[in-house]
Amino acid sequence: MTKKKKQNIEEVDNKNQENMNASESTEDIADKVEEKEKVSSKKKRSAKKEKLSREKELEAKVNEINDKYLRLFSEFDNYRKRTIKERIELSKTASEEMIVDLLPVLDDFERAIKSNEESEDCDAIKDGMKLIYNKFKNTLDKKGLQPIEATGNEFDTDFHEAITQIPAPSDDLKGKVVDEIEKGYQLGDKVIRFSKVVIGQ
Repeated sequence: MTKKKKQNIEEVDNKNQENMNASESTEDIADKVEEKEKVSSKKKRSAKKEKLSREKELEAKVNEINDKYLRLFSEFDNYRKRTIKERIELSKTASEEMIVDLLPVLDDFERAIKSNEESEDCDAIKDGMKLIYNKFKNTLDKKGLQPIEATGNEFDTDFHEAITQIPAPSDDLKGKVVDEIEKGYQLGDKVIRFSKVVIGQ
């Protein structure tokens, strides 16, 4: 075999070897690309699953919070209705208690009227009226009703209502209550009727 032929054969072998190496590297690259695509696809699927599970988790939290809100709203509404009902019942029972305490005074008035029809003794009638008045006053005192002191005191808009002003009879009555037209009352600490008064100038 000639040298030239030998060289040609070697060149052909080298080319074949290069072609084989090239085809192997192309296959390797194709395998690597395919593997990368699989990994990428797996990552995408896992990210999608994660996103879905996160959405489900958030949806569950929103439902839980909404449920708590509805329960709380319902409880508050029931509390409000119960409070209104209790307040109405309390006002009814409070007035009922007061009326029950005043019934004996009413009985006394009825007895006094019946007795006065037959009696001509003025002193007895006056004494009877005083007794009934004292009983009535004591009943109201027990309930916390107190008269507001006015005459001779400094004029105070928290307790008094000025009807008119007159020249003060003496210097020490200037700016003070000279006369009381209508008595004022407090129930506990609350003024339920202001004293109608005349002030000295």
